Amino acid sequence: MSEPVNGVVVEKRGRVLEITMQRGKVNAIDAAMSKELGKAFQQLHEDPELWVGIITGAGERIFSAGWDLKSLDNGEQALDNWWETEDGFGGFAGVTENWVMNKPVIAALNGLTIGGGFEIALSCDLIIATDHVEFQLPEMPLGIVPDAGALQRLPRRLPYNIAMEMLLLGRRMSTTEAMQYGMINAVVPHSQLMDKAREWADQLAKSAPLALQTVKEVLRTIEDESVEGAFNTMRTGDLPTYRAMLKSEDSKEGVKAFVEKRDPVFKGR
Repeated sequence: MSEPVNGVVVEKRGRVLEITMQRGKVNAIDAAMSKELGKAFQQLHEDPELWVGIITGAGERIFSAGWDLKSLDNGEQALDNWWETEDGFGGFAGVTENWVMNKPVIAALNGLTIGGGFEIALSCDLIIATDHVEFQLPEMPLGIVPDAGALQRLPRRLPYNIAMEMLLLGRRMSTTEAMQYGMINAVVPHSQLMDKAREWADQLAKSAPLALQTVKEVLRTIEDESVEGAFNTMRTGDLPTYRAMLKSEDSKEGVKAFVEKRDPVFKGR
């Protein structure tokens, strides 16, 4: 693994971009690290040779503790309207408010997933966790709220009262409970975490990229619509990736390969 830049290691592996948080003991994220993560996700978004992303943390103890409270305390980061000054591409950590990147991202949770680290995980499309991971939102005793994704996303993933228990009381949730609620996709021993994440990423990378990206584009657009409204949006709405996919060489190649009983060769166009 290469040396981290502002607490972030970025490595290309074929069609997959692997992003590893590696800063201090708990991977706490200051403004510079958040922007560096933004650069990594912007690379994933803009590079046509990259089709899938993985984000993880170094070590076995913790994925990320979220915001670096020391940098907040000493004035390096602002709390009031922090989103206007602190972050680049995609909001906090490059992914929590990323409304343009349609490429799938896998969160490989190697340890405790707390505060902003939890919010990063909630922003990803697939979540794999090691069996000792726990989730927590500890903001209430600090006089702040988890406004980089937990307030917005957690009540949509969990029953309301359970989400409120985590938001208001800060109680921890195990991977067993998270699996029961469908909040995460898989639990594996730590030794198998990256193997599993890479297996899934490689499987995704075998699919036509425009089809992968269409799923995210459409779901993000129709999230709050009725079924009829969703159909109307898909038929007449502004969905450039979906429209491009329907007319793409890859859509023809996929059907042709199926008929000819061979593996498709997708080109991303």
